[in-house]
Amino acid sequence: MRKFTFLAMFAALALAAGTAAADMKKVTLGTEGAYPPFNWIDENGELQGFDIDIGNALCAAAKLDCTWAVQDWDGIIPGLLAKKYDAIIASMSITEERKKKVDFTGKYYTTPAKFVRMKGSGIEISDEGLEGKAVGVQRATIHENFLRDNYGDIVTIKAYATQDEANLDFVAGRVDLLLADSMALQGGFLDTPDGEGAEFVGPDFTDPQWFGDGAGIAMRKGENRASRRA
Repeated sequence: MRKFTFLAMFAALALAAGTAAADMKKVTLGTEGAYPPFNWIDENGELQGFDIDIGNALCAAAKLDCTWAVQDWDGIIPGLLAKKYDAIIASMSITEERKKKVDFTGKYYTTPAKFVRMKGSGIEISDEGLEGKAVGVQRATIHENFLRDNYGDIVTIKAYATQDEANLDFVAGRVDLLLADSMALQGGFLDTPDGEGAEFVGPDFTDPQWFGDGAGIAMRKGENRASRRA
């Protein structure tokens, strides 16, 4: 399965370059650059993270000359459609709503969503436990959609441009909980000094209705035919 997925993504990137994989062509990959541990900009101004490693490995295997473009999450699909870059590798979940606008490769990872609370807060994930609480979430994400659809009438939702901004407001006490991808919360927050006083709470959330079928590479409509043939 891993080999099949790799070949599918390999073929998709080759098609994005408009060439056979054996030829060296230029491809621009879009990412957010603000979503550790999947993609972020380090102290030297360099992109790092799992998404970046995946993209670079695929480009090397396909003998493509790849560069990266950083785009705010709100505008990442519009940027693809405007041809600012050829594909998105940014931990984008494969959802039915997004498939109306873009094509996807097969998924390259799947992780659940979870809530985070401060240790000792006693907050529980139930209608009663969440009543009147403020929850921080990244704007224009599957997590915001899930929160609004399932808890929008009992919590105050504060949506942020980046997950880091949500994390900072949580540490400052401006929101009571966070909701995000569990790996992003673990690697980008709980494992950092800022997250030492926080912990996961409640169940894993994985319902495909909101969370899709895992993270895939997004491409413009019609440009993923190669990945379906791989």
